Amino acid sequence: MKKNIFYLGIIAIAMTAASCSNDDNDPETMPEGTADVTINETDANYADYSDNWCNYASHVSELLQKDAAALYEAWEVSFNGGEAFKETFKNPGEGKTYTSPNSCIEQIIDGCIDIANEVGESKIGDPRDKWEQGKYTEAVYAVESWYSFHSIQDYANNIRSIQNAFNCKYGEATGSHSIANYLLNHGETELASNVNSRITAAINAIEGMAAPFRSHIGSPSVLTAIDACNSLKDILKTLKAKIEDFEEEEELKAIVADYVDVVVLPTYNDLKEANANLNTAVRALADQPSNANFKAAAQAWMTARQPWEMSEAFLFGPVDELGLDPNMDSWPLDQDAIKGVLANGDYSGLNWKDDDSDEKIEAAQNIRGFHTLEFLLFKDGQPRTIE
Repeated sequence: MKKNIFYLGIIAIAMTAASCSNDDNDPETMPEGTADVTINETDANYADYSDNWCNYASHVSELLQKDAAALYEAWEVSFNGGEAFKETFKNPGEGKTYTSPNSCIEQIIDGCIDIANEVGESKIGDPRDKWEQGKYTEAVYAVESWYSFHSIQDYANNIRSIQNAFNCKYGEATGSHSIANYLLNHGETELASNVNSRITAAINAIEGMAAPFRSHIGSPSVLTAIDACNSLKDILKTLKAKIEDFEEEEELKAIVADYVDVVVLPTYNDLKEANANLNTAVRALADQPSNANFKAAAQAWMTARQPWEMSEAFLFGPVDELGLDPNMDSWPLDQDAIKGVLANGDYSGLNWKDDDSDEKIEAAQNIRGFHTLEFLLFKDGQPRTIE
């Protein structure tokens, strides 16, 4: 997830939380457990923008399909007009992007550390911090994926991306070589066990959070999840410190190769295919708006979302250099700008070029991607309706 530094459009939507004042910073009065959160979205109802609503969704889904296909192609076929990134990563050497198999392993572990930290400190921790400060409105708007009530699933799948990277597994497929097996084969059984146990603990703690997260930010279960993610991050840092001791070059190269072939490429292929199906569902909605088609598009969104969240342990290479992470996953949204697109039907602002200013690129990314489409397809955790 690329997180924006400004919370735009917050004032446009009124919210009351647990009948508590936003100025109340007394921790003794902070709501715990289930908080009564009500969000009024009267300024962004389908009926008010029906002429453009589904066409906007279709433009966003087409861009998601394009970006997902570009990401897979960059790894599998060609990146920036050169060799496929899989070849760059599998064949490190002096003077190359990755100088040794150890540097590739370090990149893998860094990706795992980054997403463990992001889930614990940002995705879950940031809303909780705001909640504890009595900033209840800001806290809810800091929760990623709250339109669909999909936050907890997303965060758990982020941790599963670490599990897949460490054990070289994806779906039913398992690689012969993995970081976990390397540790087991070289006298680090306890470390391998500790990493996997903390991964499992983090998934269980996240899935044990009171749902939906946006309505239960004050729950004690949130602190349990934050602690579990921080514990996972710490053991991954311990693992990273061991990399310089990894010496069996051919074994390490085999780990990198299996990681690419068993984890990265199948994940991105699923992302590509799921977003093609999502675009088909959203185009059907645009051709014939109906409650049934809203429901089908919303289900397709949830299916397409899963491989993206399970790829966040490897947000390096093309996904970073091509700007595909913010293209597909910017949060929070610029709801005022989205409302402007709904009002005028001008979709040109969704696109950007390499020579555009940073401000123009960010403005485009704030009104496209998974979360814009989520906003257009869901309300209060349910598919929108045309009534």
